[in-house]
Amino acid sequence: MPISPFPHFYDDFTIFFHKNNTKGFFIAKRLFSFAQKKNNMLYSMTGFGRAEATVNGRQVIVEMKALNGKQFDISTKLPPILRSYELDIRTMLSALLIRGTIDITVNVRQEGASKPMVVNTDLALFYYQGMKQIAEQTGLPQENIISTLMRMPEVVAPDQDVLPEADWENVKKVIVDAAQQLMQHRLDEGEAMLRDIKLRISNIEMLHEKILPLEKERTERIRARLTQWLDDMAGKQNIDPNRFEQEMIYYLERMDFSEEKIRLKQHCGYFNDTVNENDAAIGRKLNFILQEIGREINTLGSKANHAEIQQLVINMKDELEKAKEQILNIL
Repeated sequence: MPISPFPHFYDDFTIFFHKNNTKGFFIAKRLFSFAQKKNNMLYSMTGFGRAEATVNGRQVIVEMKALNGKQFDISTKLPPILRSYELDIRTMLSALLIRGTIDITVNVRQEGASKPMVVNTDLALFYYQGMKQIAEQTGLPQENIISTLMRMPEVVAPDQDVLPEADWENVKKVIVDAAQQLMQHRLDEGEAMLRDIKLRISNIEMLHEKILPLEKERTERIRARLTQWLDDMAGKQNIDPNRFEQEMIYYLERMDFSEEKIRLKQHCGYFNDTVNENDAAIGRKLNFILQEIGREINTLGSKANHAEIQQLVINMKDELEKAKEQILNIL
């Protein structure tokens, strides 16, 4: 089986949709196939999805949006008829959307004139007694009490408080369709962000290469500056050349940033490799790699002692900050 970009996607859905439940298993397979086709891409944290369908005379409209969030946090707005399925919806969307702040609204509207309704007689009588008393005390006419009574909250309600299991299977498909549209929206945004992030890392690598020709000049400048300083302080005739050379080597070793350059290049390569991994949720990992890149750039700047190299380091930091801004919105 190919690797899914959604962690544990297939296993979660195999558990959630019982293996004897063919409809649910079909939905899992369909979304699993969608995920496989979209590998090697970044997904944005933000997105919007909408789907609607008619289920047994009811119009079902599902809308969901996703915003930035470190964990999976979902807010649901469901009609009473779907309240018993709220846990199922949360479990399903947790596997599909991975993480982020999710808002989902599901509207279920009965179509046609044969909408089965029931009147809450006890509640209607309670309202009626109060309305009648007010009408008598104020002298208002009582002809319209019935029409007003029928519009009072919960006096008239659907005769079915729970959606039948067969209808729920079809509603579930509508929710999955909306989630699939949201993931597609995330993917479309992620493509543009991927191009920008790759450009930032490429610019850092390019600036890194510009440092290499300046290293010899940097070492010579440091040596000349220290030699001149000692000549001015102690006089050239009072300096032991052998001891001076030992101290110079020790100082230059402390100021050497060869290891930082190697690690910076390795981190940039690792970042590019990670972007191409078959995993949709790599935002956290990429953020950690950028932190490591930032440490190496900072060390280069502190050891530079060279104006041109420090300018290159400043430009690296600028590119890094732009990359970090984009990574905050990566799934």
